[in-house]
Amino acid sequence: MLNMHPIHVFAPDIATQKDPAAGFFAAVRLEDFSAKSIAATAQYSRKDFYKISLITGHTSYFYQGTEYRLHGDEWALVFTNSEVPYRWEVHDGVCKGYACMFTEDFLPLHTHIRPMDWDVFNGSAQTVFKLDAQKAASFAGLFEKMLDEQASNYVHKYDLLFLHVLECIHGALKLEPEVESKSQAATARLAASFKTLLAGQFPLAYPYQQITLRTPQQFADQLAVHTNSLNRALKEVTGKTTTQLINERLILEARALLVHSNWSISQISHSLGYEEPTHFSRAFRSATGKTPSSMR
Repeated sequence: MLNMHPIHVFAPDIATQKDPAAGFFAAVRLEDFSAKSIAATAQYSRKDFYKISLITGHTSYFYQGTEYRLHGDEWALVFTNSEVPYRWEVHDGVCKGYACMFTEDFLPLHTHIRPMDWDVFNGSAQTVFKLDAQKAASFAGLFEKMLDEQASNYVHKYDLLFLHVLECIHGALKLEPEVESKSQAATARLAASFKTLLAGQFPLAYPYQQITLRTPQQFADQLAVHTNSLNRALKEVTGKTTTQLINERLILEARALLVHSNWSISQISHSLGYEEPTHFSRAFRSATGKTPSSMR
């Protein structure tokens, strides 16, 4: 059972799946829970999970001042992140469909993608999709795959679950044509170029390797833009600053090296560009709540 991140939308007692190296993930059928539980837990509050919901029934979804109402047999695919408040109302006590919920560290260590990189979660694209019967059946099939895989004993099931989540996200993005202004396109390209540069420095394969781009100024120089322009673009696209994104990726690589390599903490610290191992230890503990030694 998950007790550090309570689930507020559908039921307080969902048995959450956990891979020690891959965070938390849970897929559920909404009809498995009573109408009373659904209504009682549909609270307007900040949530700790990224969620993808496929829902039908007489319900209303409230997000950023807008009500999205479903009637009868209508279906909707809804994406919610861990930062923006929202709430559900069930009008007749009946709500059917599916949901999957995951924390950011559910995503594999080997990918530089973060949930807020996807437009459906970062607010730069549509987050609520009304579906016809054919599309609803297609997405329902994806959720059934998640449920089957979640219950399996396959050793790599979390890799498959991640792929099912990806398929669901890209399936939604294909529902609407991409429309963006020239300025939005330029901002997206700059953010993508930064992510490519950042990701290109990893993974580190040998202890004598050291990353060469570590500060916002170094990235801005490489991209031939001002640091303020880079920071604005990243803030608009990801909701995070240049420094935050760099530090998050450094800690992600540090976790991978601590768990999967025999490098000393001093070697990891040097490869990641920290001046002293103590600086690395302090930054790692601040980000994860654990020391490098305890993580190992």
